Amino acid sequence: MASFVKRVGKKVIAYPEDSVPVVSTSTYFKSRVEDPKQSVINYFSNLFPILGWITRYNAGWLTGDLIAGLTVGIVVVPQGMSYAQLATLPPQYGLYTSFVGLLTYCFFATSKDVSIGPVAVMSLTTAQIIAEVDSKFHGKWQAPEIATTLAFCSGFIVLAIGLLRLGWLVELIPAPAVSGFMTGSAINIATSQLPGLMGISGVNSRAAVYKVIINTLKGLPRTKLDAAWGLTGLVALYSIRMTCTQLQRRYPRSSRILFFIMVARNAVVILVLTIAAYLYCRHRKTASGYPIKILQKVPRGFQNVGPVAIDSELVKAFASQLPIATIILLLEHVAIAKSFGRVNNYKINPNQELIAIGVANTIGSVFHAYPATGSFSRSALQSKSGVRTPASGIAAAVVVIVALYGLTPAFFWIPTAGLSAVIIHAVADLVASPAQVYTYWRVSPLEFFIWLAAVIVTVFSTIEYGIYTSISASLALLLLRVAHPRGYFLGKLTLTNPQNGGESREVFLPLRPDGVINPAVKVEPPAPGILIYRFEESYLYPNCSLINSTIVDYVQGNMRRGIDVGAIKVQDRPWNDPGPTAGGAQAAQVANLAKPKLRAIIFDFSAVSHLDTTAAQALIDTRNQVERWVDAPVEFHFASILSPWIQRALIASGFGIGSSSEIPSEIAPVVGTYDVTYLSRGRESVSESTPLLTEETPFFHFDVVAALRAARSNQEQQPSSDETELMKQGEV
Repeated sequence: MASFVKRVGKKVIAYPEDSVPVVSTSTYFKSRVEDPKQSVINYFSNLFPILGWITRYNAGWLTGDLIAGLTVGIVVVPQGMSYAQLATLPPQYGLYTSFVGLLTYCFFATSKDVSIGPVAVMSLTTAQIIAEVDSKFHGKWQAPEIATTLAFCSGFIVLAIGLLRLGWLVELIPAPAVSGFMTGSAINIATSQLPGLMGISGVNSRAAVYKVIINTLKGLPRTKLDAAWGLTGLVALYSIRMTCTQLQRRYPRSSRILFFIMVARNAVVILVLTIAAYLYCRHRKTASGYPIKILQKVPRGFQNVGPVAIDSELVKAFASQLPIATIILLLEHVAIAKSFGRVNNYKINPNQELIAIGVANTIGSVFHAYPATGSFSRSALQSKSGVRTPASGIAAAVVVIVALYGLTPAFFWIPTAGLSAVIIHAVADLVASPAQVYTYWRVSPLEFFIWLAAVIVTVFSTIEYGIYTSISASLALLLLRVAHPRGYFLGKLTLTNPQNGGESREVFLPLRPDGVINPAVKVEPPAPGILIYRFEESYLYPNCSLINSTIVDYVQGNMRRGIDVGAIKVQDRPWNDPGPTAGGAQAAQVANLAKPKLRAIIFDFSAVSHLDTTAAQALIDTRNQVERWVDAPVEFHFASILSPWIQRALIASGFGIGSSSEIPSEIAPVVGTYDVTYLSRGRESVSESTPLLTEETPFFHFDVVAALRAARSNQEQQPSSDETELMKQGEV
């Protein structure tokens, strides 16, 4: 049975848990554990959010969803084939992936805007994994088999994370880290498409960015006719976009029509380039092929649909790359979903979103799809198109089906340089704007450097290392902030309101304003011999030692020492505290007596949400060190405790219920040395009236004002004053 303890002589009296006047374990959990049967029902019903809105579906929603779905479908067809090319897969695999992602997401989605399918970052990562496996095993597995197995494994892991409700792990990665690797990845992807855009052969497009740029510049003399299609397509895409944007500002009444013209630019440009490629290449085929690179035959419909055969040797082959693929899947998707949720005023469920992409990828492996996640560009397009529900994905999936079964003959003449132009145009929007980067600098310079490190590492190395760098740096910064929290010693300031009859009130501010408080405002100490310390973080094992040192060092530097070390013989002094030299002993004692004598320390726990065993022991150590310095009992008061578990922990450590003689030296010894006796706790008489809190804990207070009032009251009852002690020392 758990208990809190009280030292009486050499014995420690342990009070049973039931007598703790704050909270007991059984009561706490009984009040929070729901009906198990209902919890199971809620868990499974929440797996299908579609059940919450499908019964209210109406014609108004249908119109918005059809427009948005058809719009996204027109975009996803050329993008899907482009991203499949980026993943070094045949173009039809991009369409397979698009269809499954769009169709399955609507059943599990908590975001109406997100569009699941092939994306640039995941496509490039898939290409890198395929290349690594192929280089080690020399063609033992085909690229589509590797990509499909990767989709199944990574999707299954993400699905498990969602089902286990571990989506909160995504929250450990801050927005600048995500933006950093997305920006670096966009630069990496755009650069990798330059050789294909220009028709330059012999360049390793999966190398580091600077190498690709250098090798592309060296290969400019080898530029082929493909550049005519690639550069023309890229210029056309940007021209249509810029022209429509300008016309929207000039003719706002026509903005809707101009918007859909701008949306259709990918399809229109690919269509025009395909017609041009057909007209130029149809009569120019030679033994070596066509004069420019084209897609050529794209199989019609779904090929070899069925359960995927998982090869354990293949899984082992890319096992080291599986974490990075999983991180990209969940991180990019949840970041996009949260972003559009903020913009459009709705809340997403990260766990459910992970389930959605997990299901999409595991089912996608049946259709031989490769890993898919949320797309930023298509999600933004879907949002701007007026989407109303996740059902828009069904309309977009229909467009993909029509393309797979009806348009594949036309795909034969699509120039690959045109698809490279589509990729470059799409990923350019992922690059963070200068204004956004400057905001990171203004809000948190350390996070700006995390963003910068992610970009630099991604550009000069790989996306994998860029992601690991951003995540590692973010977690290091988090641990640094937890282990080195800010805290303040507070002073008092009296504010008077002349408009309300001169009514005054006390406020407590840091003694060192550090530029936050007006420097003209003079903050005074709360009272002689009383310290107030405000925590700014939870009091836990990573930071408790630092806070202990901060408090003890402040006491030793600003409060009177109770023992005159100079009067002790040198051979009797402890090795770690030699004291003043013989010549400076008197001056040191005079300076010491000029300091106030510490009577009480008040801790403001208003920002503390957790307190663990190690921190409780550190608090006991602080009390021991402070009282050894003062050579007298010191009262410890606690204000603004918001959690009953913190009160419980403090009581179990001996605080809040009496003087320091009732506080144990150790609360969790490695080897027990105490003679423990269990007793029942009776009520103790207390001198302070605190109606908002229980009278059994007279050193817990509602706020700092009440704590200071109690400390002052106890100080006034001390039998001797500082002046009397100074006179005894012969200094007054």
